[in-house]
Amino acid sequence: MVARANEDIEIDLILEAIFKKYGYDFRNYARSSIRRRILHALGMSECKNISAMQHQLLHDRDFFDSVFFTLSITTSEMFRDPDFFKAIREQVVPILRTYPSVKIWHAGCSTGEEVYSMAIVLAEEGLLDRTLFYGTDINPRALKKAREGIFPTGDLQKFTANYHAAGGKEPFSKYYQSDDHFALFDGPIKKNLVFGDHNLVTDGVFSETQMVVCRNVLIYFNDELREQVLQKFAASLCRKGILCLGSKESLRFSKQSNDFESISESDRIYRRRY
Repeated sequence: MVARANEDIEIDLILEAIFKKYGYDFRNYARSSIRRRILHALGMSECKNISAMQHQLLHDRDFFDSVFFTLSITTSEMFRDPDFFKAIREQVVPILRTYPSVKIWHAGCSTGEEVYSMAIVLAEEGLLDRTLFYGTDINPRALKKAREGIFPTGDLQKFTANYHAAGGKEPFSKYYQSDDHFALFDGPIKKNLVFGDHNLVTDGVFSETQMVVCRNVLIYFNDELREQVLQKFAASLCRKGILCLGSKESLRFSKQSNDFESISESDRIYRRRY
């Protein structure tokens, strides 16, 4: 018990140090998640304990960058949760067709697989040319990978299966070029994709958008921070705009629940009431 209490103090201190030194605020992340990530970063380092790791990250920017990557990266894959993308095709695309132009904000986009997936869906539905996709994240390494659009060929089998399960209309190979090691997603689907830095914790409203997609990010926040971010999403959406959350996230118990109606509760797709 004493060891765990001391560890909790060390975690508080290292999160405070990161915030004061570098401006990244992980203090309101879900405790179990941030603790697990810090201990993982510790295990990958040569530091004896969290306090030693704190000292090194305060004095070594390269070391901080490696720790930061561990704290902020989230897993992603193309067409993850295929039923979600099928619901986008069937229930959301008809709504998006009513707009002369469409802006979609992918908040916490990680390495960009989901942004490319959405671009493919809208390309197949004839909406690509009038849509701008904004993928944002706090992790510069992840954003670099997203801009490149290069993914390991070992992931293609899973990506392809997801794509077809999501209602894909073309051979998936149409969208990439590959060699023995990597696949490059390029061409028309990439022309309206913009990736940039945005911190959901400290930055403001992004812009007026027709759709906000933030899937499997809020699960890493505590209740207070989750509410703040949901308010930010609501303020970023145009009238009757669409909000998409992750499979383990919901508006059901949020203060924002009365501001939205459900398009598909099972797929966590909502629409602003006004």
